[in-house]
Order: sequence, then structure tokens, then C-alpha cells
Amino acid sequence: MSDSIDPHSSELPDNTTENLFITSSGETASRTDDSIIVRLPPGRVVLSTASVNGGFRTDMQAVINHQLSHDAIHSHQLEGGSIESYLAKTAKRLNLDPDTTAGLLTAAKMKHAAVVTESFRGLEVTALITAGIEVNGGRAGDPASYYQESGKITPVGGTINTILIINADLPERTCIQAVITATEAKTAALQQLMAQSQYSSGIATGSGTDGIAIIADTTSSQRLTDAGKHSKLGELIGTAIIKGTTEALSRQSGLNSLSQRNLMVRLARFGITEEEIWSVATKLDGENRRACFINSLREIAQEPALVSAVSAVIHIHDEISWGLIPAVAGQMAACNVLSVIPYLAEIRSKHADSVPLSHQISVLENLKVTIAYIAKQKYLSGTKISCNAQDTS
Repeated sequence: MSDSIDPHSSELPDNTTENLFITSSGETASRTDDSIIVRLPPGRVVLSTASVNGGFRTDMQAVINHQLSHDAIHSHQLEGGSIESYLAKTAKRLNLDPDTTAGLLTAAKMKHAAVVTESFRGLEVTALITAGIEVNGGRAGDPASYYQESGKITPVGGTINTILIINADLPERTCIQAVITATEAKTAALQQLMAQSQYSSGIATGSGTDGIAIIADTTSSQRLTDAGKHSKLGELIGTAIIKGTTEALSRQSGLNSLSQRNLMVRLARFGITEEEIWSVATKLDGENRRACFINSLREIAQEPALVSAVSAVIHIHDEISWGLIPAVAGQMAACNVLSVIPYLAEIRSKHADSVPLSHQISVLENLKVTIAYIAKQKYLSGTKISCNAQDTS
């Protein structure tokens, strides 16, 4: 089952609470304008990355996911002067006990949260996820963005926060295993969306500030000791997290399969822009008309066949960078693929096979030449493209 909070609903007024759901085991979820609150019945254990009351706890009564104000750039600017004090004050405002509340922080809006429940026989897993990746999405191993010193950090916008409720009794080690499975599933969702890192040319594996809370029920008659990928519990966790992360990213950031079906979006992780493609086009044969070219480029960028071919060439580049295939062999293969891309764009002129490709330059450089050639030929060949007839350069 998948559900989400209505993204078109207005922001909730101050001090207003909306009930979201009640699990089959009795956990209740509600939201205010800036917080989601999961209240826990007795007998729950929580394993979380919360800044306050994090780690493995047996005394938690609630887990919250709270949206930080965009005005707070540094932790000392938060009310109370620190994340710990701020979360304590937030818990009190929500009529919760700060000592028994685990709190996650994010810049994502609560109304964009996704709720997904997966079940098998009597086993039930509910994932409640908020997600943003466009600001600080990163790939494990990317260059660091800060060094923590004297306990002071700088909160960064863009976070994937996950609250995972499991109606089974899990020992501590299995809760840790559930974190591993959930993290792999989150990364799988980002890989399937080809979400780019903001710090390298790689595909993001998460954001730099992701958080998670696993909630298990010690009163359940089901005691499960395996949350890995081979287990049914692991399958349910993986499915719920992939669905929920995908839905939350679409709602919060507009990141989805349609937004990614654009060759310029695919090239953005390498820093390749429209202006860069235009600069390449000005060196190719034919009249240079910038407005025509940019409109032509934007039109071809969304053609599924071209996106497919460009994605294949980008993957060759990735495999070269990972050391999986030799550069020379990869460049030759990429040139062979690139040579037929103009025909996919239905360029039938006598020059359709004369894209100036070279085995001596990188895959990405050849790719830029090919895209520039296609976009330019589209308007030079008389294809109906909206442009300003006076725009020449």
C-alpha cells in the first residue's frame, strides 16, 4: 500500500494537527505544518540517528521529523543556540517529553511526505519518508563539505529522513541490519532515478544529512532475527523504502522519471550546460542563430530515443572512469554509438554521417559535438523550430 500527504493542500495553520494513520500495532502518526510525530505504545525500541536521544533506546515514547526554518544556516542560529536545545524546545511545543522523544531534522516540507506500507501474512512494515536531494545530494566518497570542530556544524538543506515502523520484535543487531537494508534501498531508489551528486560527477547515494529511525515492537509474538536481503522482512523493508523515497523525491523536488528523461539533465552532473553546447555548435558548419539553436536543443533533449542513446554513451564514460573498460576501447565504442545518433534524430541530409568525431578526444567531448550537431542541423534543415529570425551570432 502506498499513500502520501496531499501535495496540493495548503500549509496547516499554527497549532493545528492532522492525523495521518494508525498502524495495525498501534503507532499513531500525525503532522503539524513543520513536524511529523509518531507516538509509540509501550514496549517499543527505537534505533535512530537522532541528534537527541539517538542510538538504541528502549524508553522512547515518540519519534519526530521536523522541518528546520530556512533562516537557520548555522546550528548556533537555531532557537536555543544548538541542535540539542532546539529539538528539546520543539518537542515541548508538540506536547512531547524531550527526554523520551527522538528527533530528526530536515529542510523538506512535511506535506510532501510519502507513506508506504508493505505486508506479508502478519508481518507489516510502514515507511514514512521525507526527501530532498537537489541541494546536498552526494555520493559516498565525495569531497567533504565541512569538518566538524568543537561540536559546531552547519545544517545543510536537502535530506532523506526515514521512519520505519515494524510490527515485530527485533533484537538490537537486527535493527542495525534493518538500517543497512533500508540504506541500500534508498540508494537503489536514487540509482534508478539517476539522481546526481552535487559534489562530483557521480550518481548520488544519499544526501550528506540523511537520518533514519527504526521502530520495533518488543510485545509482538513475532521475533525476527534477520532483516537482510534474503529475508522476507528485508524484502518488505527494501520495497517500502524504494517506493517511499521515489514518491517523496517526486513530491518535494520534482525529481522523477519524467524530469530525468532529458539528455541535458543527464549531462548536468558533468557540468555540461546549454551555453557549452552552443559554444561547440558555433564552430560547426552552418549559420549560427543562438535562439534557434537553444530552442532546438531543448526540443531534442526530451526525445526518448536520443535520451536512450546519450545515456548509453554516458555509461561508457562512467565505466571508463571506474576502470572497468580501457579508455581507448571505450572511446571507439562511444564513437560508433554516436555516429548513428543523428539518424535517431531523423536527420536525413547528405551530411548526416559527417559528425566530426575523433578517437583522440574524450567520450564527453565527442558527445557534446554530436548533440551540438543534431540541434544545429534540426533548424538548418528546415525543421519547424521557434526562434527569432534576427538572432545571429
